[in-house]
Amino acid sequence: MSESAFLRACRGESVDHVPVWFMRQAGRSLPEYRALRSSGSILEAIAQPDVACEVTLQPVRRYGVDAAILFSDIVVPYHAIGFGIDVVPGRGPVVEDPFRHERDLERLRDLVEDDVVHVTTTVDKVVAALDPSVPLIGFAGAPFTVASYLVEGAPTREFGVIKTLMHADPNLFDRLCDRLVAITVAFLRAQVAHGARAVQLFDSWAGALTRDEYVRFALEPTRRVLEGVADLGVPTILFGVGTGEILDLMAGCGSSVVGVDWHVDLDRARARVGDRAVQGNLDPARCLGAPSLAIEAAREVLAKAGAAPGHVFNLGHGVLPSTDPGVLEAVVRVVHDEGKAGVR
Repeated sequence: MSESAFLRACRGESVDHVPVWFMRQAGRSLPEYRALRSSGSILEAIAQPDVACEVTLQPVRRYGVDAAILFSDIVVPYHAIGFGIDVVPGRGPVVEDPFRHERDLERLRDLVEDDVVHVTTTVDKVVAALDPSVPLIGFAGAPFTVASYLVEGAPTREFGVIKTLMHADPNLFDRLCDRLVAITVAFLRAQVAHGARAVQLFDSWAGALTRDEYVRFALEPTRRVLEGVADLGVPTILFGVGTGEILDLMAGCGSSVVGVDWHVDLDRARARVGDRAVQGNLDPARCLGAPSLAIEAAREVLAKAGAAPGHVFNLGHGVLPSTDPGVLEAVVRVVHDEGKAGVR
């Protein structure tokens, strides 16, 4: 397992082929996923280990990717402790009673493994079913991104409510992040304890922050999460959308790998993150046409990444639901065939 191409690339070591996996590789683009899943909340499927295991394995079988990622959601631990959050189909995470006041801190109790036994059971099942050469990636939401859902109460484009809280009552925001750090560390450690061999921290909305805001409100909580799993010896990946101007700050949080969205070419990204490995960064929209168009785009990413070690090929965000799985199969083939050390 330790010699898998994915884990070696995460550690910045040489590989015989560039490893590839896709964010949201288990999802609505796969007909086998749609046949298995009901139309209810994703949390209902996550609560069924047999279903969650099968969904996790489907893209590994279909695409031949170098890593599996757990079928889960960043709100799972907060649903598990009874905060009152659900994932509404077609809308996303919705909070019945959003975080607003100091008293709401009491609703964010410590997470214990018994709270997420459905998740750890899924991890057990997936690890038992995977080929030893294909590691499982666990994941969680970074403190700022989770806070944005808990405070806003639903997905937002403005981030007005959370930014008002951050600046009007920074002490309360800090205490909120303290609770989120503890919960996130516990959730990640439980996944690794049951066999996850890498973890990704999704700070999906960090791009909504200015550099100063990231330094003041997001960097330290993120660093503390990564520090909280550092002793486990597994690679860590930090990813956000629209984060090109703060990639250097993200690299300072201590992850093994910095995920890059499609707005920044990987040669520029490498310069910004220093000695960190990079992950990315094919624009998901370029997988919506013919396979030849996606292959052309994948070759562009490989060229920008260069021949230096420390590149995990991925999309710059998640697989779009209307993506033809055959296109992603073609992308995996070209990355494996042409993304080789000394050839790129």
